[in-house]
Amino acid sequence: MNSRKWVGLFLKTLLIGGVVGLITSFFVKATLYTEFLNPFNFMELTGLIIYFTGLGLLFSIISQTGFFVYLFINQFGLSLFRTFWPTVQVLLIAFVVFDLVYFPYNAADGDVSLFWFILMAAGILGYGWIIAKIKARETNQRAFIPALFLMVVMTAIEWVPGLRTSGTDYAWLMIISLLACNTYQLLVLHRITKEASKGKERIDPKTSSDKA
Repeated sequence: MNSRKWVGLFLKTLLIGGVVGLITSFFVKATLYTEFLNPFNFMELTGLIIYFTGLGLLFSIISQTGFFVYLFINQFGLSLFRTFWPTVQVLLIAFVVFDLVYFPYNAADGDVSLFWFILMAAGILGYGWIIAKIKARETNQRAFIPALFLMVVMTAIEWVPGLRTSGTDYAWLMIISLLACNTYQLLVLHRITKEASKGKERIDPKTSSDKA
């Protein structure tokens, strides 16, 4: 893949992060917007929009960093564990799902019911499962477990700063932005690489003739 496509992927993912972060803030921080809408305060409202868009952009950068780390980990895992790598990934997914329930529940000191943490972990796992199935259908079945690994394990690691904040507002802002960015990168990567390989075949007539 050439640098132009990488830059395009970076900018589009950045845009998704900013837009999703802003839209999510309308729901998560609705009281803040209401405060500046009645009475209407243009400067404060503009500042609020810029702030939450900036947060979305920051979450997008975190997502993209995690995505490139995931690509490295996947290749490293394949070379180290070989045929056992899918099994290792499944074990890591199970471990992270457990951690998403256990550690936040302990940190809450009983203030939040265990049911909500189980529901949160199940929601992330369920969403990741759906996206992984789409990825596998569009590529091959072997892509299912690595895709699920990205959507659950890597997203959870990227989400750690959001889980450490007081309250749940910024945790929701971050996880929704991360999931949106990771979903886009995962589902668009094979399309970009396919386009790049087709372009290479057009440039290299020898390769095209060999395949013919």
